[in-house]
Amino acid sequence: MNTQLTLDQLRSMNLYGMANAYEAAMTLPVHEQPAADMLLGKLVDAEQLFRKEQSTKRYLLQSKIRYPAILEQVHCNAARNLTRDQLLSLSDCSFIRRGENILITGATGCGKSYLACALGRQACSLGYRTLYFGMNRFLERIAQTKLDGTFVRVLNQIERTHLIILDDFGLQPLDATTRIALLQILEDRYGKQAIMITSQLPVAQWHDVIGEPTIADGIMDRLVGNAHRLELKGESLRRKKLDKNV
Repeated sequence: MNTQLTLDQLRSMNLYGMANAYEAAMTLPVHEQPAADMLLGKLVDAEQLFRKEQSTKRYLLQSKIRYPAILEQVHCNAARNLTRDQLLSLSDCSFIRRGENILITGATGCGKSYLACALGRQACSLGYRTLYFGMNRFLERIAQTKLDGTFVRVLNQIERTHLIILDDFGLQPLDATTRIALLQILEDRYGKQAIMITSQLPVAQWHDVIGEPTIADGIMDRLVGNAHRLELKGESLRRKKLDKNV
């Protein structure tokens, strides 16, 4: 068989995973090369893996997730008020499919953003489109879309995204434009897709940050009603890291 011809044919059909696996198999000594039926199975598996890896890379790039965090490096212990079972229950990201939210609260430096980013990266690896926003950037984005007329387009992009992460909610009160936008986003997503929010403030204080009572009621009802709540405790992880380096 003309190996180069076969490789070119596979690549011309965008079957790069198969092509790479076939090329690797053909470099083996003849007596170690797999039989035709086994080789075909290996090629199919390689193509599936290749496509999954490419999809994950694309979703991670589009997500703009802040930290290269992974779930295996999240510290779970009683001092942090986070158990391994809690983390495992979220790691399959079935909460996204069920349209459930995650609310992560705790003092500055306790690892809220890292945990959110780790769950976001896991979602990308499982094929869920994800978007990360620092809350200040989210406020700026909404204000800008109102000025340049792209508000509806951005809302449509957000609606098509399986998981939205809003990091550091509550650093400043919401203005009227952002309140309405957040309510609309939550209304579009309720029960269908997920939103994850981190905040230094306990959930009980979010109503005041949102502002206008009627809209705040609507936002909180859609946020809290089906949410997993993680209240992280303990010392600042950043301070611990600095102390170790001193």
